[in-house]
Amino acid sequence: MKGNIMIKSFPNGISLYLNPELETGQLLEEIAGKFQQSRNFFRNAKMALAIEGKIVGDEEERQIVQTIQDNSDLEIVCIIGKNEETDKKFVKAIQKVDMQHTDNYGRFYRGSLKNGQKIETESSMVILGDVYPGCSITATKDIIIIGGLYGEVHAGFGGEDGHFVAALEMSPEKIRIGDFRYKPKEKAKWGIRPKVQPKIAYIKESRIVIEPITKELLEFLPF
Repeated sequence: MKGNIMIKSFPNGISLYLNPELETGQLLEEIAGKFQQSRNFFRNAKMALAIEGKIVGDEEERQIVQTIQDNSDLEIVCIIGKNEETDKKFVKAIQKVDMQHTDNYGRFYRGSLKNGQKIETESSMVILGDVYPGCSITATKDIIIIGGLYGEVHAGFGGEDGHFVAALEMSPEKIRIGDFRYKPKEKAKWGIRPKVQPKIAYIKESRIVIEPITKELLEFLPF
């Protein structure tokens, strides 16, 4: 039926509308056909994916992403909530980083870090979830969290301070970038979320500053 699947684009991402009455099998068939038809349009692109219309679970999300990638040359780097300017700005930050690091930029981890989990990597790290209190990430380059940062992070491990930490919600226990440290005066807040405001932490005038991600800031930053 015409209109069961619709693809819309926004800066650095695509929004996939799904008829909420479709069963999973029919849904995947129509997605496959739609992206086969659009294969040349999305050739070798890296994009974020927003799913609208139908509420889907984790397994359906995985199947949708796999179907898209099997029937196109698209690489889906993350799934986001289609929340207008908030998501667009954050995805733009990811793309800006990716353009600067085309040589195997880093690792992706899908899921939240809980119960004292730790991740260490000798590249950059993108977390598709939250980092809970008591958990930590250590990366030799940058750290991007598509979710809330409530634990500890260390970007630029090894003394490099020209890196950054970005998160959809920034309420860390501790941040370290290179040899610089930042510890908030108030205890990290997590749980009920206010309106999401993506932020970025980076080195400015020999100290770590945390600022909202804006178009003007992205154009100003040297990395």
